[in-house]
Amino acid sequence: MTIDVVDFSAPNASERFAESLHNTGFGVIKNHPISNELVDKAYREWAEFFTSDEKTKYTFEEEVHAGYFPPSVSEIAKGNTIKDIKEYFHYYTWGPCPDRLRADAETLIQQLTDLAKVLLGFIEEHLPQSIHDKLSMPLSQMLEGSERILLRILNYPPLTGNEPEGALRAAEHTDIDLITLLPAATAEGLQAKAKNGEWVEVPISKDWIIINAGDMLQECTDAYIPSTYHRVINPTGESAKQARLSMPLFLHPNHNVRLSERHTARSYWEERLREVGVKK
Repeated sequence: MTIDVVDFSAPNASERFAESLHNTGFGVIKNHPISNELVDKAYREWAEFFTSDEKTKYTFEEEVHAGYFPPSVSEIAKGNTIKDIKEYFHYYTWGPCPDRLRADAETLIQQLTDLAKVLLGFIEEHLPQSIHDKLSMPLSQMLEGSERILLRILNYPPLTGNEPEGALRAAEHTDIDLITLLPAATAEGLQAKAKNGEWVEVPISKDWIIINAGDMLQECTDAYIPSTYHRVINPTGESAKQARLSMPLFLHPNHNVRLSERHTARSYWEERLREVGVKK
């Protein structure tokens, strides 16, 4: 399994990116239009937030799933029984956020969403006609009016050695959205699962963006674009003493979008929240 690193400025970027998503569920782009300075600044600001007591003022409410999620309520990946070793903040443009962090978060969401629409266009351009004809609307238009485009800022704390046996920073899982855009995390650890069951390191570099397909894209393309299992493994040695921050943007469609005959975006989203234990 080879996850392609695509030059976004290259003439064949559209074809190469779509092919990588089809073959692996993942793609990586370089020479993209996202501000690397903005990404670096955001990581510094959120690192300070997670080390402060301020975070407890923003503890999430179950009804809206926005705000700070402490380690005690961390997700249990679908099919697992052990909580991930992480804490995180869910930021929606309509949701709570410290004032000093809001402007950069909104700018980053806008830049990444604009890029995501282009990448969804790349994917749609190279779908087989039979699958393309089944789409309820163009992929990029599925995002219009969505209130669930989510910037998730994750903090994986240093390991203490007292973690539950078998616990990972993020157990193997798939994402539920159309696509996820991830400005390179502050440390390695992300792996994708090949069709033969082998775990493969996802290419990472400070100025690259990692993209993976989610369950909703798999649903509306009859699995032509696979939603690939991935995980974040625990580091060893000196690296285990360091925190890891990650900042994925989940591109969720408008809740009313029809993904397939069996699901709207809303029905699929609510089903997954129940499966991971954050909604009753």
